[in-house]
Amino acid sequence: MSHPSIHPANVLVMIPAYNEEAGVADVISGSKVFLPVIVVDDGSTDRTAEIAEKAGAVVIRQVPNQGKGAAMRAGFRYALEHGYEAVITLDADRQHNPAEIPLFLERYQQTNADLIIGERDFSKMPIVRRCSNTIGRAMFSWALGQKDRDNQSGYRLLSRRLLEKIITSTERGFEYEVEMMAVCVKLGYLLEWVTIQTIYGDEKSHIKPLKHIVNWFRIIAKTRRMMKS
Repeated sequence: MSHPSIHPANVLVMIPAYNEEAGVADVISGSKVFLPVIVVDDGSTDRTAEIAEKAGAVVIRQVPNQGKGAAMRAGFRYALEHGYEAVITLDADRQHNPAEIPLFLERYQQTNADLIIGERDFSKMPIVRRCSNTIGRAMFSWALGQKDRDNQSGYRLLSRRLLEKIITSTERGFEYEVEMMAVCVKLGYLLEWVTIQTIYGDEKSHIKPLKHIVNWFRIIAKTRRMMKS
Protein backbone atom coordinates (compact mmCIF):
# COMPACT_ATOMS: atom_id res chain seq x y z
CA MET A 1 0.00 0.00 0.00
CA SER A 2 1.45 3.36 -1.00
CA HIS A 3 1.07 6.54 1.00
CA PRO A 4 0.06 9.98 -0.25
CA SER A 5 2.95 12.14 -1.41
CA ILE A 6 4.41 13.66 1.72
CA HIS A 7 4.52 17.41 1.94
CA PRO A 8 5.58 19.17 5.13
CA ALA A 9 2.03 20.46 5.59
CA ASN A 10 0.86 16.85 6.00
CA VAL A 11 3.35 15.93 8.73
CA LEU A 12 3.23 16.94 12.38
CA VAL A 13 5.92 16.98 15.05
CA MET A 14 4.61 15.73 18.39
CA ILE A 15 6.61 16.21 21.59
CA PRO A 16 5.43 14.48 24.79
CA ALA A 17 6.76 16.38 27.80
CA TYR A 18 6.80 16.05 31.56
CA ASN A 19 8.61 18.74 33.56
CA GLU A 20 10.84 19.71 30.64
CA GLU A 21 10.88 23.50 31.01
CA ALA A 22 14.65 23.58 30.55
CA GLY A 23 14.75 22.13 27.05
CA VAL A 24 11.33 22.14 25.44
CA ALA A 25 11.68 25.60 23.82
CA ASP A 26 14.88 24.58 22.04
CA VAL A 27 13.28 21.43 20.67
CA ILE A 28 10.24 23.37 19.47
CA SER A 29 12.24 26.14 17.81
CA GLY A 30 14.41 23.61 16.01
CA SER A 31 11.41 21.58 14.87
CA LYS A 32 9.09 24.32 13.65
CA VAL A 33 11.67 25.30 11.04
CA PHE A 34 10.47 22.17 9.22
CA LEU A 35 6.99 21.26 10.49
CA PRO A 36 4.10 22.35 12.71
CA VAL A 37 4.56 21.30 16.33
CA ILE A 38 2.33 20.15 19.17
CA VAL A 39 3.44 19.47 22.72
CA VAL A 40 1.50 17.15 25.01
CA ASP A 41 2.17 18.34 28.55
CA ASP A 42 1.69 15.27 30.70
CA GLY A 43 0.74 16.84 34.02
CA SER A 44 3.92 18.87 34.45
CA THR A 45 4.35 20.77 37.70
CA ASP A 46 6.78 23.28 36.19
CA ARG A 47 6.37 25.84 33.35
CA THR A 48 6.62 23.34 30.48
CA ALA A 49 3.21 24.17 28.99
CA GLU A 50 3.65 27.95 29.31
CA ILE A 51 7.10 27.87 27.73
CA ALA A 52 5.94 25.57 24.93
CA GLU A 53 3.10 27.92 24.02
CA LYS A 54 5.42 30.93 23.98
CA ALA A 55 7.81 28.98 21.73
CA GLY A 56 5.05 28.57 19.16
CA ALA A 57 3.67 25.07 19.76
CA VAL A 58 0.07 24.00 20.10
CA VAL A 59 -0.17 22.58 23.63
CA ILE A 60 -2.41 19.78 24.85
CA ARG A 61 -2.52 19.51 28.64
CA GLN A 62 -3.10 16.22 30.45
CA VAL A 63 -3.91 16.44 34.15
CA PRO A 64 -2.82 14.54 36.14
CA ASN A 65 0.32 12.87 34.83
CA GLN A 66 -0.70 9.73 32.93
CA GLY A 67 2.54 8.40 31.44
CA LYS A 68 4.36 8.76 28.14
CA GLY A 69 2.16 6.29 26.29
CA ALA A 70 -1.01 8.15 27.24
CA ALA A 71 0.59 11.46 26.27
CA MET A 72 1.61 10.10 22.89
CA ARG A 73 -1.90 8.82 22.18
CA ALA A 74 -3.31 12.27 22.97
CA GLY A 75 -0.97 13.70 20.36
CA PHE A 76 -1.79 10.98 17.86
CA ARG A 77 -5.53 11.60 18.28
CA TYR A 78 -4.91 15.27 17.52
CA ALA A 79 -3.00 14.29 14.37
CA LEU A 80 -5.74 11.94 13.17
CA GLU A 81 -8.51 14.44 13.89
CA HIS A 82 -6.65 17.17 11.98
CA GLY A 83 -5.92 15.07 8.92
CA TYR A 84 -2.16 14.60 9.20
CA GLU A 85 -0.64 11.79 7.15
CA ALA A 86 2.35 11.18 9.42
CA VAL A 87 3.73 12.17 12.81
CA ILE A 88 7.33 12.59 13.92
CA THR A 89 7.91 12.17 17.65
CA LEU A 90 10.80 13.77 19.55
CA ASP A 91 11.60 13.83 23.24
CA ALA A 92 11.62 17.22 24.97
CA ASP A 93 14.93 16.79 26.81
CA ARG A 94 17.18 17.69 23.84
CA GLN A 95 18.36 14.12 23.29
CA HIS A 96 16.98 14.37 19.75
CA ASN A 97 18.32 16.90 17.28
CA PRO A 98 15.45 18.50 15.32
CA ALA A 99 17.87 19.22 12.48
CA GLU A 100 17.60 15.50 11.66
CA ILE A 101 13.88 15.70 10.87
CA PRO A 102 14.61 15.77 7.09
CA LEU A 103 16.25 12.33 7.44
CA PHE A 104 12.90 10.88 8.46
CA LEU A 105 10.97 12.70 5.74
CA GLU A 106 13.43 11.56 3.09
CA ARG A 107 13.32 7.93 4.21
CA TYR A 108 9.53 8.03 4.28
CA GLN A 109 9.41 9.29 0.71
CA GLN A 110 11.92 6.63 -0.36
CA THR A 111 10.34 3.62 1.33
CA ASN A 112 6.71 4.38 2.30
CA ALA A 113 7.56 2.79 5.66
CA ASP A 114 4.90 2.94 8.35
CA LEU A 115 7.39 3.20 11.20
CA ILE A 116 10.83 4.78 10.93
CA ILE A 117 13.00 4.74 14.05
CA GLY A 118 16.12 6.75 14.75
CA GLU A 119 18.91 4.32 15.56
CA ARG A 120 21.58 5.51 18.00
CA ASP A 121 25.21 4.47 18.39
CA PHE A 122 25.22 2.32 21.53
CA SER A 123 28.99 2.73 21.97
CA LYS A 124 28.43 6.42 22.71
CA MET A 125 25.94 5.81 25.52
CA PRO A 126 26.78 5.93 29.24
CA ILE A 127 27.82 2.43 30.32
CA VAL A 128 24.66 1.66 32.32
CA ARG A 129 22.42 2.72 29.44
CA ARG A 130 24.55 0.82 26.96
CA CYS A 131 24.28 -2.41 28.94
CA SER A 132 20.55 -2.15 29.61
CA ASN A 133 19.78 -1.23 26.01
CA THR A 134 21.92 -4.06 24.65
CA ILE A 135 20.21 -6.65 26.85
CA GLY A 136 16.78 -5.20 26.07
CA ARG A 137 17.50 -5.24 22.37
CA ALA A 138 18.43 -8.93 22.46
CA MET A 139 15.30 -9.83 24.42
CA PHE A 140 13.00 -7.87 22.15
CA SER A 141 14.61 -9.30 19.02
CA TRP A 142 13.75 -12.77 20.36
CA ALA A 143 10.16 -11.78 21.14
CA LEU A 144 9.70 -9.97 17.83
CA GLY A 145 11.22 -12.69 15.70
CA GLN A 146 13.50 -10.28 13.85
CA LYS A 147 16.44 -8.02 14.64
CA ASP A 148 15.67 -4.98 16.77
CA ARG A 149 18.18 -2.19 16.35
CA ASP A 150 16.89 0.32 18.96
CA ASN A 151 13.53 -0.16 20.68
CA GLN A 152 14.11 2.65 23.20
CA SER A 153 14.64 5.48 20.73
CA GLY A 154 11.79 7.97 20.91
CA TYR A 155 12.76 9.70 17.64
CA ARG A 156 10.30 8.18 15.17
CA LEU A 157 8.03 8.73 12.21
CA LEU A 158 4.66 6.96 12.15
CA SER A 159 2.26 6.76 9.24
CA ARG A 160 -1.42 7.50 9.59
CA ARG A 161 -2.46 3.90 9.05
CA LEU A 162 -0.19 2.72 11.86
CA LEU A 163 -1.55 5.46 14.14
CA GLU A 164 -5.04 4.17 13.46
CA LYS A 165 -4.00 0.69 14.61
CA ILE A 166 -2.25 1.72 17.84
CA ILE A 167 -4.55 4.50 19.03
CA THR A 168 -6.65 2.06 21.10
CA SER A 169 -3.70 0.66 23.06
CA THR A 170 -3.91 0.73 26.85
CA GLU A 171 -0.15 0.93 27.44
CA ARG A 172 0.48 4.07 29.49
CA GLY A 173 4.25 4.20 29.82
CA PHE A 174 7.36 3.74 27.73
CA GLU A 175 6.12 0.27 26.79
CA TYR A 176 3.83 1.89 24.22
CA GLU A 177 6.81 2.64 22.00
CA VAL A 178 7.82 -1.02 22.14
CA GLU A 179 4.30 -2.25 21.49
CA MET A 180 3.93 -0.11 18.36
CA MET A 181 6.94 -1.87 16.87
CA ALA A 182 5.33 -5.26 17.50
CA VAL A 183 2.03 -4.12 15.98
CA CYS A 184 3.85 -2.80 12.91
CA VAL A 185 5.66 -6.10 12.34
CA LYS A 186 2.61 -8.24 13.13
CA LEU A 187 0.52 -6.39 10.53
CA GLY A 188 3.23 -6.81 7.91
CA TYR A 189 3.86 -3.07 7.75
CA LEU A 190 7.32 -1.83 6.85
CA LEU A 191 9.71 -0.90 9.67
CA GLU A 192 12.72 1.19 8.67
CA TRP A 193 15.65 2.83 10.43
CA VAL A 194 17.70 6.00 10.07
CA THR A 195 20.96 6.72 11.87
CA ILE A 196 20.72 9.64 14.31
CA GLN A 197 23.07 11.35 16.73
CA THR A 198 23.54 9.83 20.17
CA ILE A 199 23.12 12.69 22.63
CA TYR A 200 23.36 12.44 26.41
CA GLY A 201 23.65 15.36 28.80
CA ASP A 202 22.32 16.11 32.26
CA GLU A 203 18.71 15.22 31.43
CA LYS A 204 16.69 13.44 34.12
CA SER A 205 15.16 10.03 33.53
CA HIS A 206 11.50 9.66 34.52
CA ILE A 207 11.80 5.86 34.60
CA LYS A 208 11.21 4.10 37.91
CA PRO A 209 13.65 1.17 37.71
CA LEU A 210 11.67 -1.57 39.49
CA LYS A 211 8.41 -0.70 37.75
CA HIS A 212 10.21 -0.45 34.42
CA ILE A 213 11.76 -3.92 34.81
CA VAL A 214 8.41 -5.50 35.67
CA ASN A 215 6.72 -3.79 32.73
CA TRP A 216 9.60 -4.72 30.44
CA PHE A 217 9.17 -8.44 31.08
CA ARG A 218 5.42 -8.05 30.66
CA ILE A 219 5.75 -6.34 27.26
CA ILE A 220 8.28 -8.96 26.14
CA ALA A 221 5.79 -11.72 26.98
CA LYS A 222 2.97 -9.77 25.34
CA THR A 223 5.02 -9.31 22.17
CA ARG A 224 5.94 -13.00 22.03
CA ARG A 225 2.28 -13.99 22.32
CA MET A 226 1.33 -11.48 19.64
CA MET A 227 3.92 -12.79 17.21
CA LYS A 228 2.90 -16.41 17.76
CA SER A 229 -0.85 -15.81 17.47
